[in-house]
Amino acid sequence: VASQTTHFFFLGCYREGDTDSSNPLWKLLCHNNLVNARSTDVKLDCMEERTLNTMISENLCLLPRLTRTLSNVIYHKTRGNPLFVGRLMHSLNKEGLLRPSLSQRRWVWNMEEIQSRRLPEDVAIFLAESLGKLNKNVQWALFILSCFGASSESAFVKNHGLDRSIVENLEIAVAEGFVDKIDDRYRFAHDRVQEAAYNTVPAHERCRIHFNYGLELSSLLIGEEEASASLLFTAVNQLNLGGPPAVHDKGQGITASRLNLRAGKKAMEMSDYETAYSYFDNGISFLSENHWQEHYKLSLELFSLGAKCAFTNSDHTSLKLLSGQVIANARSFEDKLAVMYFVTCLLASSSLLPESIEKGLDVLAKLGINLRGKKLSVEACVQETKYLLSFYSDDEILNTGPVTDPKLIMAMKFLGQLIVGMTQIMPESAPHAMYQIIQISLLRGMSPLSPVGFVHLGSYIAKLGDIREGYHYVKLAFSLLDKVGSRECAGEVIGFGTQVIGYVEPLQATLECHYDGYVAAMASGDIMQAATNTICYCANILLAGMNLHTTREKCAESENFMYERKMLIFMVQLQCIQRSVFKLIGTDEKPKNDSAEGENILATNNSVMTSHYFQKAYISFMFRLYDDSKHYTEKYLDCIVSTWANLLLLHAFHAFYIGLVSFWVARKSREEQSWYQRGNKSKLALKKWTESSQWSFENKWYLLEAEESFYNNDFDAAKSYYDKAISSAKDHKFVHEEALAYELAGYFYLELGDIDKCVEYFLHAHERYQEWGASGKCDSLFKFVEGFMRERAVQSLPIAHDDGDDCGLASSLHQAGRD
Repeated sequence: VASQTTHFFFLGCYREGDTDSSNPLWKLLCHNNLVNARSTDVKLDCMEERTLNTMISENLCLLPRLTRTLSNVIYHKTRGNPLFVGRLMHSLNKEGLLRPSLSQRRWVWNMEEIQSRRLPEDVAIFLAESLGKLNKNVQWALFILSCFGASSESAFVKNHGLDRSIVENLEIAVAEGFVDKIDDRYRFAHDRVQEAAYNTVPAHERCRIHFNYGLELSSLLIGEEEASASLLFTAVNQLNLGGPPAVHDKGQGITASRLNLRAGKKAMEMSDYETAYSYFDNGISFLSENHWQEHYKLSLELFSLGAKCAFTNSDHTSLKLLSGQVIANARSFEDKLAVMYFVTCLLASSSLLPESIEKGLDVLAKLGINLRGKKLSVEACVQETKYLLSFYSDDEILNTGPVTDPKLIMAMKFLGQLIVGMTQIMPESAPHAMYQIIQISLLRGMSPLSPVGFVHLGSYIAKLGDIREGYHYVKLAFSLLDKVGSRECAGEVIGFGTQVIGYVEPLQATLECHYDGYVAAMASGDIMQAATNTICYCANILLAGMNLHTTREKCAESENFMYERKMLIFMVQLQCIQRSVFKLIGTDEKPKNDSAEGENILATNNSVMTSHYFQKAYISFMFRLYDDSKHYTEKYLDCIVSTWANLLLLHAFHAFYIGLVSFWVARKSREEQSWYQRGNKSKLALKKWTESSQWSFENKWYLLEAEESFYNNDFDAAKSYYDKAISSAKDHKFVHEEALAYELAGYFYLELGDIDKCVEYFLHAHERYQEWGASGKCDSLFKFVEGFMRERAVQSLPIAHDDGDDCGLASSLHQAGRD
């Protein structure tokens, strides 16, 4: 090359300070004596705004007056640095904020979006490094702004006791590009700029400044209980950033604790329990060494409310520490009740339900309510409660005054907690707790927990057979919920009430109610009822025939919710449903958070065991596994004797599928009479429920009638009922049960030897299962059809090839499966 060319011209660029051995241009300049080269440095200073506008107008082929607004924004964001101008314009073009318009035949830009856009990283570093060149007053203004976060309203800066000169200096920072002013808010151009501004003051000085600003802002809150949450949080955040080291005397520490208590309560009102916990925790940190003796009431509130938030946030370690402090230092039993309640809730939400119930019973005994040794049956307890209520009209109940004794309010909270726990492992005792809530409410006054007693009464009455009366008490509970003016128990009332409402109103219409129950429970910090509503929602969408892939997603979200909050009992129960969904879809997927502890819960919790065996029986029936269906149904029947005094929608579906299994086994088993009686019992139950909700239960009753007629060899009746079940399922939007009715009718016609009908019904079943998303079930049905077609083809081989249509079904099913 040297022999042919006498000169080379190299052009390169680098930033000041970016001159290390890894930079190829700098390396060449350092060794230019080796190549006998001459170099010239051309220093590029930042462009003035007018120069930048000229450059942009020429690049975009537009008049300077048209590009002036754009160049103004770019200048303030880059300070005219040529490298950064190019980088910023390229990124704006890439993001579609600066683009050519074919309709206008020119470049166009979104000024509002460009103004609010964050700076590129290298531009931010450049600005942060340039911050030291600013006037000291401007640096101080930027530091003050950085103390309050990434942005602040200009009105806040002007009006809340801060240095008045700060506004003028911030305007200079805006002109220099360090801060943007958008919608009357000052905002740092980048996080790095905020960080650099914050670090201009040493750490120990920052603590003092934060605390002083917190005290100054808190003075605006004196006597202003309804002051804006924003001002309260800003003041308390400044105090907490200063921390206990910034406190000069005990009075300041107590002020900080009280303000943290106030901020924590405000955060709880906003259902932000994580933020609330941080305020209570900071409030505790400001307390003096002898705070339990010197500031008992303040200490009790901070620790008790902190325990509530810790429970809601599933922070079990903090809950144990905080409750331990209260129990050790509280001056009376009554002062311990709140944290003892959260401890029983913690035990119930994990795998220690019996311990939770025992602890609750002990507390109630000390409050004068003894539930141990109660021998009344569920029926007798319900009748006694109805007799008590017979002396009151609905209006009198709704207009009963509030209870004033705080001990009775706490007693009702423990009773409500006991109902949920007892329902799972000792359902015969749960109605006694319900009776006590209603008795206290009528005789001593209504509390925020009173609606719980009425909703459970409605559920028990409905379970005993009177759906309409149960529905009446559920509606009364909903009205009472509005009347008492508290949403503390809304999650539980909505959750259990919706289960009864589903026996009167269309099932699909109740699905979103459980979401409302979840939201209400989370708003009040009741994560147990949030989990209850979540699992009911997942069960109901499966029963309602929602697309299985959607059901899988909803179940996965719920499982994560329960796993994150360490709610093992609920999670194991949900996983029973998940496994059925996976099987129907045809995937080898397993629940994400499967654990060994689940086996222990299955062995000790009868409610979970019942769900487990039902789902096993259900999925075995759906895949026509006769021996497994029979085995798991027997296991289920052994458990069901002592579970759930409440009426749940699952009970109707349990009855439906257990009835189908029973008629199937009765046709094939030597113990046909006992199985037939079980099937008949299920049929009569569905017939009764159809009277209260034709929409939700009619197709199920018809299908059980068809299966019973099949068993009794009443084939004409069976044909009629199968078609009625199919038609009713279609009319009422139960695609999965329409598919099931077609499938069972197919087996019926196969038994009769009517292959044409059998083929027709199986094909319809396959289509409906596919619509449901049950690819695994479709494959199973296809294999069954393929098998009996092959067997029939072999049997008819010596005669003639008259099975073309039948093979066509197998082909059609196979093609449908592919589609």
